[in-house]
Amino acid sequence: MSRVATHSEREFQRSVLPNGLTVLSEHMPGVRSVSFGAWVRAASVHESPERMGVSHLLEHMVFKGTERRSAKQIALELEALGGSLDAYTSREHTVYQARVLDEHLPQAADVIADIVFRPTLRSDDLALERKVVLEEIAMVEDTPDDLVFELHNEVLWGAHPYGHSILGTRDTVKQLGVRALRELHGRAYHPPQLVVAASGNVSHDALLNVLQRTGWGDIPRGEGAVLVTPAATSAPPTTRHVEREGTQTHLVLGSPGLRYADPRRYALVMLSMLLGGGMSSRLFQRIREELGLAYSIYTFQQFYADTGMHGVYVATSPESARPAFDAIRDELAKVADAGLPVDEIEMGKSQLKGQMTLSLESVSARMYRAAAVELYGEPYRTLDETLALVNAVTADDIANVAREFFAPELQTVLSLGPGSIT
Repeated sequence: MSRVATHSEREFQRSVLPNGLTVLSEHMPGVRSVSFGAWVRAASVHESPERMGVSHLLEHMVFKGTERRSAKQIALELEALGGSLDAYTSREHTVYQARVLDEHLPQAADVIADIVFRPTLRSDDLALERKVVLEEIAMVEDTPDDLVFELHNEVLWGAHPYGHSILGTRDTVKQLGVRALRELHGRAYHPPQLVVAASGNVSHDALLNVLQRTGWGDIPRGEGAVLVTPAATSAPPTTRHVEREGTQTHLVLGSPGLRYADPRRYALVMLSMLLGGGMSSRLFQRIREELGLAYSIYTFQQFYADTGMHGVYVATSPESARPAFDAIRDELAKVADAGLPVDEIEMGKSQLKGQMTLSLESVSARMYRAAAVELYGEPYRTLDETLALVNAVTADDIANVAREFFAPELQTVLSLGPGSIT
């Protein structure tokens, strides 16, 4: 087993087990809980159009039973201890996670190992769970502030699987069978394609001991090649409207952005936050407070391994959609042309550093940060080192990312609701 300790031995450590499993941990003194998670490098970006949604469906199916536990036993085992067990599928990873008291880490590791490596994947269970996923798809279709992001992704990324629906479509989910689930499980659910991370009141040696006792180190390496993410491509900027009955028009403006490990990430996050990250932001003050055009408006960003995206969301009445759209474009043009003044940037630094500091008091946030070290190839940094990077953002950095990513003519626009903005 190889093992690497950072300059902060007590906080963050990394090991690779002989079977290829990467293990990361961050010790947090003063807490009584542990967050434990397993990241599988298989998700919607690795799917063909015909098998769209298979990663998400497999994530559901592993909870239906294993060689040792029924679905009810899986649900009950950690909840009975006051803990929680959850999973989700993103565009790049499928994640299984638990939060428990520190003394219950062995139980959490054992349950997650069971569902990850030993699901039964029965046809009868699939017939039932397919209905559940179809209801999940229907729920998105009936929720316009979710659906508008799905539609925007499709238009933004064009033929690239970043534009795939994580849930899949009704047609693809109906066609997915046990064979497709077992093929994906056999290709991707092997130790070299997994990252395990834990944070909280646990030492690295204790974590390794728990993993050994719960069988993680005994799982064979497997023979499947690591799934490869296709090189990122996007469609040219465009404006598209999807007509739909309702009382509001939902708008998303966005464009490709930065990959997770790009050092300009902090400048982009700060700019996005100052534009639409809270009640004091430019867009909130202009669109809601000054013009009264919307109740909800905010910016967002996502960072992937080799690219990313950012954007603005607003929901407004059909008659206010065009004025809101014009006002958003005006604010984007201002920052793209002139960047931000120094005093606003200094306020943004204080705001971003406060948000980061508060978030990293969470054991779950620390677990995600630890996993990101391996998943995105970024070095581990202490909180002080991260805050120093925020402090180092300059007005030129802000101006450069504003000009490169936020200019109005670069944005793909998707509107959903009654009446078009064009």
